[in-house]
This record gives sequence, C-alpha cells and structure tokens, in this order.
Amino acid sequence: MRKIVVLDDEGLGSEPLGWEALAELGETRQYRQTPAEQIAERIGQSEIVLTNKAVIGKAVMDACPGMRYIGVLSTRYNVVDIEAARERGIAVTNIPAYSTYAVVQHSMALLLEVCNHVHLHNEAVKAGKWENSPKYCFWEKPLVELAHKTMGILGLGAIGQGMARAAQALGMQVIAHTRTPRNLPGVREVGLEELLRQSDVLSIHCPLTQQTEGMIAAEQIALMRENAILINTASGKIVREEDVLAALEAGRIGFYLADVMASEPPCQGDRLAHHERSILTPHLAWSPIETRRRLVEIAISNVREYLRGNIQNSVIPVQGFAMAKNDK
Repeated sequence: MRKIVVLDDEGLGSEPLGWEALAELGETRQYRQTPAEQIAERIGQSEIVLTNKAVIGKAVMDACPGMRYIGVLSTRYNVVDIEAARERGIAVTNIPAYSTYAVVQHSMALLLEVCNHVHLHNEAVKAGKWENSPKYCFWEKPLVELAHKTMGILGLGAIGQGMARAAQALGMQVIAHTRTPRNLPGVREVGLEELLRQSDVLSIHCPLTQQTEGMIAAEQIALMRENAILINTASGKIVREEDVLAALEAGRIGFYLADVMASEPPCQGDRLAHHERSILTPHLAWSPIETRRRLVEIAISNVREYLRGNIQNSVIPVQGFAMAKNDK
C-alpha cells in the first residue's frame, strides 16, 4: 500500500472536511503542523506528500528519494522548489479556483461595509439609539449608493470575473486592466493609467509575481480619484503599504479595504492596520466551511488521479508519472 503523509492541515481548521477519503487511497499519516527540521523525517519513504505551508526544497527531495508526488493545499505553490521537482520527475499539483465565490463575496462584503456601515448601525440599535429616537429612522454616517459608479478591476482571472459580475449586479459600470483579454459582456478593458483615473472603486485580483509586486505605489495612487476606495484581497505585496498609508493620512484616497498584508500577521501596532479608514480582515476570505471542504475534495481527487496515472491541476509537466499506477 502506498504511503501518504499530510504535513500540515492546521491552517484548514478543525471541522470535519472529508479527509477520511484520503485514507482509502493509501497508508496515511496526518499532522497538524510540521517544523522545518522535521519535514524530511516525517516524509520518510512516503510516495505522496501533501503540504500547505511546509516548504519542500532540494534538500528535502534529496533526503526523500521515494517521494514522487507533492500536492500543495492551496492555489499558490511557492512552498515547493518547482525546478528541483521537475529535475527529479516529481509531480506537483495545486488547488486552483476553489475559493472564487468566497473571495468575491468577501470583497463585496468589505465594500458594502464602507458603503452601508451595517456593523455601526447594528451597534447603534443594540445601544438603544433607535428605540430612544424621536424619528422613525436615523444614520450615524451617510450611506453610499454604488449604482452608476465605476468599479475598476485589476486582473480578470476567475475571481476578477466574478467581481465584475457582482459589481454589475449592483448597477456599477465595470472597467478592467488585464494581461489576458477576456471580452466579457459589459466590461471595458483599459490600460492601467485609465483604470486608475476612472475607478471610484479599484479592486485588485491579480496574482503576486515579480511584475505585480509593488504595482500599486505612490505614483499609481496619485492617479486615482480623490476618495476612491481601494480593495485588496489578492496579496499584500501587490501594493506598497507605506504609500497606501500615506495616501490615507493625506486624504488622497477614501478607504483601504483588505484581507491580506505584506507581513502576516502584521507587526504589533501596524499603522495601516489600525488606521481609521482602513478595514482589514485576517486573510480569511478563502475560508468558509464549504470552500475548505471543496479544497480537500480537490486535493484528494488530485491524488486519486495521480494513482490512476493522470495528473490533474499539474503545476509542471512531469515525465514518467503515468507509470505511477503500475508501480507497486
């Protein structure tokens, strides 16, 4: 029976996620987390390795020659030395597009919190302000209608496309800047400068790469509309956080709404995290229970297909993996 090890499932939570199906595919060991110095030891002679944050580099691969498959439990796969895996004929897969709906939902929740102040007004009701009011209604802060405003989207992958549909459902005009043309109904694709100048709301949905790191900095923020809302549920490193903070403090932009930061968790007393016109959540947009169960289901399906001699959701083309099902 093939040996399978899950190095770190703690980040996926403790609810029942369907992991028992993995044990049907091989002799399985599962750890909540694995310190760096124990990664090679815990992999041992395992052929199939699943990892979330545990880093698998050249040294680990050399120490574990029986490893033939690495399943990364996320969309990003920077925890694996891809070139080293390619050289050694190790298959590597990831979990693409499992959280599209959840991230779109969370991005819109951040935006609607700024526009409708639901939490603030619920707290006002709980404090007795409504029952003691002489009027039938009141508001602590003005509300904002999104219809007819312009939603700018940076990146039109699955999440960016979902964000476009959500914005359109609220009556917004949608423009986008994308590396790969999509020709979506009702979405006008524009250059980056026009995107920045025309957006009332700018939502970032591109992957973090060498090209996109620091892509939204002081120069780009200076082109944005005054009081524009900037949303980032992609990566904290796509923006230069010090420049965003300076723009907030100068009143150059209205709000910064994010589920990600360059350093996670942030440093104690991080000024951007504590600014009155930033709303930040702790990298949880991807994490509804339904989404995490979908992630595990795809991860197990990836393993099952590998054992059948197929590689689905492959990060790299690997020669020779089709022999896996015949290798006893």
